[in-house]
Amino acid sequence: MTLAVRDLTVTIGGRRVVDGVSFDVADGHRVGLIGESGSGKSLTALAVLGLLPDGARATGSIRWEDRELIGMPDRRLAGIRGDEIGIVFQEPRTALNPIRTVGRQIAEAVRIHEPVTRRQARARAVAEAARVRLPDPERIVDRYPHQLSGGQRQRVAIAMALACRPRLLIADEPTTALDVTIQAEILELLQSLADDDGMSLVFITHDLAVLSQIATSGVVLEHGRVVESGSVHTLLTAPASPVTQGLLRDATATLWRPEGRA
Repeated sequence: MTLAVRDLTVTIGGRRVVDGVSFDVADGHRVGLIGESGSGKSLTALAVLGLLPDGARATGSIRWEDRELIGMPDRRLAGIRGDEIGIVFQEPRTALNPIRTVGRQIAEAVRIHEPVTRRQARARAVAEAARVRLPDPERIVDRYPHQLSGGQRQRVAIAMALACRPRLLIADEPTTALDVTIQAEILELLQSLADDDGMSLVFITHDLAVLSQIATSGVVLEHGRVVESGSVHTLLTAPASPVTQGLLRDATATLWRPEGRA
């Protein structure tokens, strides 16, 4: 088992915003965390990497390759972030540094974890830009985030997260701010990269239709608690909880239909 989360609780100001969440992510598997805004899915992901906001406290257990992450010193966690576990956030405009070229930001992810020269790091940045299918990678690495489209910025964020070939990628609603066409391209890219690297994936979304395209199993959250979990096929065709049923209605309202439904 790659990642094992057990009875995870996150408390902010005395209030439980994540309450007893448990799930597993096996090697090479794609697991979705799905729920409405405020359900605790993003805080669950941030807890894995020790990136919770100030004042938040996590208890329970998060084991990564038999190492307990809760309570691990930040210096040790920093060695895992980006190298073993990568993360892509919802809005690349805020995740990227506006005064650094995108190539420098991709290269920095490599230089933190690998003994490479500046020239080697730049070459890696170009290679990673090409890998996420950015146009004209030799030139685009010298541009700044504001000079790129939203979809291109998200590709840069993915390149940064995967530059060191992590075994697990956490993708926190990476397509929400994109139009439908670009959204489909990003989902296909993530699938392709995960297949190429044999990488595990935790994909966070509020959209069951999106989840159906990227994950094989799902964990449904409401008010910080797990209300249902199972294969994506089961969540689509036989949702047991009112929360999942509501998510399915929202998905079908967008003209999407799960296989086997009219």
